[in-house]
Amino acid sequence: MESRSPAEVIKDAVSAVTGEPKPEVPGKPGSGTPTVEEPTTPVGPLPPSQEQGQPDTRTPTGAETGAPPTAFAQQGPYLTTAQGARLRDTDHSLKAGPRGPILLQDHHFREKITHFDHERIPERVVHARGAGAHGVFTSYGTASNLTQAGFLKHKGKETDVFVRFSTVLGSRGSADTVRDTRGFATKFYTDEGTFDLVGNNMPVFFIQDAIKFPDIVHAAKWHPDREIPQAQSAHDTFWDFVSLHTEAQHHTMWNMSDRGIARSYRMMEGFGVHTFRLVNDAGETVLVKFHWKPKLGVHSLVWEEAQIASGVDPDFHRRDLYDSIEAGAYPEWELGLQVFPDTPEETFAGIDLLDPTKIVPEELAPVQPVGKLVLNRTPTNFHAEVEQVAFHLGNLVPGIDVTNDPLLQGRLFSYLDTQLTRLAGPNFHQIPINRPHAPVNDMLRDGFHQHAVHGGVAPYKPNSLDAGNPFPTTENAFVDVPVVVTEAPKVRDLPVSFKDHYSQVRLFWQSMTPVEREHIIRAYTFELGKCFEQAIKERQLQCLANIDPVLCAEVATGLGLPAPAPTVDLPEVTPSPALSQVGQQWPADGRIIGIVVDDVDADGVAEVREAIAGAGLVPLIIAPHGGKVGALTVQRTFATARSIEFDALLLAAAPVPAPDAVPARDEKAGAPRAAAVDPRVNLLIDECWRHAKAIGGWGPGAELLQRIGLADTPGVVTDASATGVLATVQQLMANHRVWERFPASIS
Repeated sequence: MESRSPAEVIKDAVSAVTGEPKPEVPGKPGSGTPTVEEPTTPVGPLPPSQEQGQPDTRTPTGAETGAPPTAFAQQGPYLTTAQGARLRDTDHSLKAGPRGPILLQDHHFREKITHFDHERIPERVVHARGAGAHGVFTSYGTASNLTQAGFLKHKGKETDVFVRFSTVLGSRGSADTVRDTRGFATKFYTDEGTFDLVGNNMPVFFIQDAIKFPDIVHAAKWHPDREIPQAQSAHDTFWDFVSLHTEAQHHTMWNMSDRGIARSYRMMEGFGVHTFRLVNDAGETVLVKFHWKPKLGVHSLVWEEAQIASGVDPDFHRRDLYDSIEAGAYPEWELGLQVFPDTPEETFAGIDLLDPTKIVPEELAPVQPVGKLVLNRTPTNFHAEVEQVAFHLGNLVPGIDVTNDPLLQGRLFSYLDTQLTRLAGPNFHQIPINRPHAPVNDMLRDGFHQHAVHGGVAPYKPNSLDAGNPFPTTENAFVDVPVVVTEAPKVRDLPVSFKDHYSQVRLFWQSMTPVEREHIIRAYTFELGKCFEQAIKERQLQCLANIDPVLCAEVATGLGLPAPAPTVDLPEVTPSPALSQVGQQWPADGRIIGIVVDDVDADGVAEVREAIAGAGLVPLIIAPHGGKVGALTVQRTFATARSIEFDALLLAAAPVPAPDAVPARDEKAGAPRAAAVDPRVNLLIDECWRHAKAIGGWGPGAELLQRIGLADTPGVVTDASATGVLATVQQLMANHRVWERFPASIS
């Protein structure tokens, strides 16, 4: 007797009862359908059997596919449960009488409170404090001879991106403007798969081998006994580690420079840190380093500004990013490549390209622009996008491959591993912000938060039940570059070239201008001055002596300690002007100019405001009160404005003190004051002057600057007309700061 499947037995029974013809069983000999064999050409997934059903293709909250994005989360005018049942009351729990206990059966209360209890996901161990935005990357086509990656190869090709900026050390509630490295992570949603470029605003890192990640992070984070200080490196454990672990000195120098207190995310460079390998259509390879160059140039806060912002506006960088996008002053960067021959030695000009604590000066290998990034959309939901975005250096596309950089190799494991805890399972790539913009047929199944409803019965290879689907292909496929792996013994070691820990730190120091060197000295002095252990201070001074005697002597003087002699020969280095932030001119697009007025609509204000906006800058009216002054809409009041928000200050008036005005600050803090002027305006002028910002005034404003003795100082402009003042202030803003106001005391 012929063996029959349970399905055939059931279908025979159904046919006998209903009188309908017996349905054919696909693939069963004699059923009228030929046996399925693996096709000679690839086909898509087989359709489901006629008895199989699927959930409707709807969004996670039940909207039909094709509904507008806002319907994906909230639909209709009525409050419902998570299952869509309408609610008539969400203000009162279900009780046994008005004064009785809450009943266990209150399903709405349980759903509401349970979801609330679990709203927060674990924050990132590092880079917890961040902000993100959507944008588009447009290729110049200049990399077509270097890589087969389509998003870089084809001129004019546009690719959606999501970028997340962050600080490293602080928790989610820390301030934006702390002295710290900033993350610069970019997710390219290419049509060949997702490519993640996960870097920082500094091109080097503290460590050379990823096995030391826990050590540097534990040392830099708060002390474990008190969980303070928050988001700072000015403490014993950090300096204990970096003074003992001298390969960290290069990154530490970058952190102590003005790069550690960025003016904004819009004015910050980004670096891929590691050396990557590109392969073109002909199979030829080169080694590259990725660079992001901001349109507005690289600028920083001064130390006092960073401190004020941390207290007055801890969201300073986040607010600046989102306000600039909302205002249409879209942040822009050029993506550039430093290109090196792919030689067996993997070195260039004597520099080991696999050492993540080293740079290649741009004077030796110029950065070649290959595309432009524009951020033009803010998140709709911060948690869903910024918090749940998951980056991974292993997200590669055809034409881009990794190298044996030991820090990069470890990150390939760590970044994937950390998402399993943060995002509760292996399906985090299905969260909307992480979903690729390319077709996916990965044969991965099940797990926490599996949103896909997979068809087929054979999620394995090889198979015949699903006609062999899905099929491997060589067409535009990712290929690991067949680099020869040298036969060598298993060791825990690094190349000898990795052992030079000082020459490039000296290169950075020698490349700084006098004003930048002075800032570095002050940063080291402050940070080491916050340490309690004398041995740590002395050990770090020895490291500074091995970098530069002047640097060491100045910091030692500030600490009240003797300056040690170098223990190594100080190498001759050629400075790299590209490392300096001072001495160039940059566009002023999106910069903010504050305009001080009083209760009278001063002459020229409306005209100069229009001129500022027409030049692509942002004018903000600062007045004694909110609302309007004459025909002018007030954006800031004397009570809410601080100088940190403005890149330049214009005075159209000299407001007299209000009865409730705050008292003037200590005279010795800065510039002279005029008692007849509102002290809050004096504070604005005083801080802008100390922070080396351009200041201008006309009419009563010019008279005020003259009266307090600032009119003839560098970067302070007076003129009879408002537009004349603005023209000169705009020229000064192209230099970002008026550093000549404070001549450096060292050369």
